[in-house]
Amino acid sequence: MAVLKDRLFMNLLEEEQGPQNKITVVGVGAVGMVCAIGILMKDLADELALVDAMENKMKGEMLDLQHGSLFLKTPKIVSSKDYKVTENSKLVIITAGVRQQEGESRLSLVERNVNIFKVIIPNIVKYSPNCKLLIVSNPVDILSYVAWKISGFPPSRVIGSGCNLDSARFRYLMGEMLGVHPLSCHGWVLGEHGDSSVPVWSGVNVAGVSLKTLNPELGTDADQERWKEVHKQVVDSAYEVIKLKGYTSSAIGLSVVDLTESIIKNLRRTHPISTMIKGLYGIKDEVFLSVPCVLGGNGISDVVKVTLPPEEEIRLKKSADTLWAIQKDLQF
Repeated sequence: MAVLKDRLFMNLLEEEQGPQNKITVVGVGAVGMVCAIGILMKDLADELALVDAMENKMKGEMLDLQHGSLFLKTPKIVSSKDYKVTENSKLVIITAGVRQQEGESRLSLVERNVNIFKVIIPNIVKYSPNCKLLIVSNPVDILSYVAWKISGFPPSRVIGSGCNLDSARFRYLMGEMLGVHPLSCHGWVLGEHGDSSVPVWSGVNVAGVSLKTLNPELGTDADQERWKEVHKQVVDSAYEVIKLKGYTSSAIGLSVVDLTESIIKNLRRTHPISTMIKGLYGIKDEVFLSVPCVLGGNGISDVVKVTLPPEEEIRLKKSADTLWAIQKDLQF
């Protein structure tokens, strides 16, 4: 007897069911779910896979998203503890890890999260050997290095979310100071996604007008307008949000969706993201730091060679030294 489906449809061909733009999010905490919802709302994936060790929460999040399918254009949302669900992913976003506590630096998280990555990365490589890895878990620069070492991927396919968020915070605060939208403010925060990040005051501009030219003391202790406080607020942002709500999620999630769009749509936009920086700015160690990178369908295709004044280059080198001092003793 024909089932209802057979009575409704006359099948004309057998279709291949494999996804073309599959994205996996590892970790269904607050950050992972902002990433997932953002990806769905921007129609960036034809299949979204969720992976987490907390099976009930993961299944609940999956069902919640599936029930909203009427309002989305992503045909398939799946989840499992088994990493086979990630098979043939084009991009894998890793947000899993222990959460930064109030007053805790990102660097103090390293030992706990390295052990988690020793489980995650080999499983991702097993099922999606050609994917790009987008690392979000903190400390993101060190964990990007860890993911690169464990995966065996070329550096172009291991991308740390890095200072994409720091620079967004920087531009937001600039806009608040000047009374214009952040999109009209141009400036970069480079180096560590953390306390040793480097504001590139030499490149800050609005409509191509250098703020440093208008105010040569910009960003220094001598500046009477105290623009240096803008970067201090960037550094303190995560600590402030964690103190108030317990964790950060919205801004970092939106930042990751921004990076995802550049990769999936091959936009080749420049982002301040964490990549292997050995050989640049006199840095001789294998560290991942944020510098402006061209990001597209193949991952990081180019690094922009930013000309930094000596004082900013020294700070970037110090940022690299801070990370290397911690990661040089890591065991894989």
